[in-house]
Amino acid sequence: MPAAETPEPQPRPAVRPGLSMRDLLASCAAAAELSRPPRDPEPAVPAPERSKAA
Repeated sequence: MPAAETPEPQPRPAVRPGLSMRDLLASCAAAAELSRPPRDPEPAVPAPERSKAA
């Protein structure tokens, strides 16, 4: 394979030293929750009517 066709390695994003994988995953999960649109409320189930025979 000629050297001209060899793909250059892609640079990796910089990671701050001291950032644990747990913290990184937690921040990604929090960002995913915030980026979702709010859910529609659950449909309310009406309470059955009780007869006033008492």
